[in-house]
Amino acid sequence: MELAVESLETPALTKAQLAELLFDRIGLNKRESKDMIDAFFDLVTDSLVQGTDVKISGFGNFQIRTKAPRPGRNPRTGEPVAIEARRVVTFHASPKLKEQVQTAIIGG
Repeated sequence: MELAVESLETPALTKAQLAELLFDRIGLNKRESKDMIDAFFDLVTDSLVQGTDVKISGFGNFQIRTKAPRPGRNPRTGEPVAIEARRVVTFHASPKLKEQVQTAIIGG
């Protein structure tokens, strides 16, 4: 399965496409492929919900960050608004991933 990069839209790799790739490249049946992809994302999601960072060697780190409450402003009305404290997920690509992406762009 090849992704078209010429499109004006940003191409996205979906869970269904990942499952199809497992089917094509590894030989798992389609049901096993879908179940494996779902299980992987469930594990990542559960870890992040519990506040545990997820580190995937050679790919990057997903981290939970707690943002403090702060004053904000409604951009439409200019009215001050309180922004509540919240937890957000951040992703930091590994140096290896950054290098591969950069090489693909330059070496294209």
